[in-house]
Amino acid sequence: MIIEKFLNKWILFLLLIIPLCGLVFEEPYYITLTTKVIILAIAGIGLNLALGYCGLISFGHAAFFGTGGYVTGILSFHALNDELLFSWPIEFFGTSEMLIIWPIAILVCAALSFIIGLLSLRTSGVYFIMITLAFAQMLYFFSISWPTYGGEDGLSIYLRNSFPMVNTMDPFTFYLICLVWLVIALFVSFKLINSAFGMAFQAIKENEERVKSVGIETLKVKLIVFVISGTIAGLAGSLYTDLNRFVSPSVLDWHTSGEIMIFVILGGMARLYGPIVGAAFFIILEQTLGAYTENWQFWLGLILILEILYVRSGILGLFDKKKNNE
Repeated sequence: MIIEKFLNKWILFLLLIIPLCGLVFEEPYYITLTTKVIILAIAGIGLNLALGYCGLISFGHAAFFGTGGYVTGILSFHALNDELLFSWPIEFFGTSEMLIIWPIAILVCAALSFIIGLLSLRTSGVYFIMITLAFAQMLYFFSISWPTYGGEDGLSIYLRNSFPMVNTMDPFTFYLICLVWLVIALFVSFKLINSAFGMAFQAIKENEERVKSVGIETLKVKLIVFVISGTIAGLAGSLYTDLNRFVSPSVLDWHTSGEIMIFVILGGMARLYGPIVGAAFFIILEQTLGAYTENWQFWLGLILILEILYVRSGILGLFDKKKNNE
């Protein structure tokens, strides 16, 4: 436990020092790469609440990640083109203000995750996995057939959305914005899992029937966790669109759900900093092996197989012998 706490501090230190080095040596590429790690880690933190702590194996978190991305892209598109997003009786133009976009993206993703959760959580096991996947694929095919916002080609917003008194087009500034959101996501997760409510949904993962026997409405608990999880993933999707200044149907595809799940598994499920380590490892693997071969995913698959067989508690589990041997 002491070693893991020490590692957690080093993880945050590295997330700060690498972009600073990129700034000093005028290498914006490393700043952007670290920003990508942070955004993907936020999505992983969201899924980790449902998957790692509550045992909800969702294969449809791309629905929330992509929806957050499309909300950001659509609002920016209407702002740049001075077009009404909603007409009479509610006239509303698009916006390029992050402080307006974030709350809208959060509310839309919360509502979507509530609807999907309300329907999906009536099932369990493989049926739950398949129904969450089905919802994500429905949104994926809908986005392909939506020509107003680019259809299969995606939607470019050209300029990054704005934040009061700062230049968001500067890579280091945008990195700091994303870092603040990462800290907020970690703080929310930490408070949740260490609260009485957190004890309830972690107990559901271990034995749902026993939790029901003490009078706790497990469906309601799981739904709340699912909504929070989806909302955090949606916020990550919003940041991801701003990072790339582009959003396409690929963010709604099942591949995206799979990648987010890989971040959680690689770093360690039910570990607060696990998704950060998993996302960083994934990006490093992609950048290093991807430079030599197009089939770098083969080695990722091999690593996943070895981890599941021998280190089930993930990369962070290598430093926890007790967990590693469970």
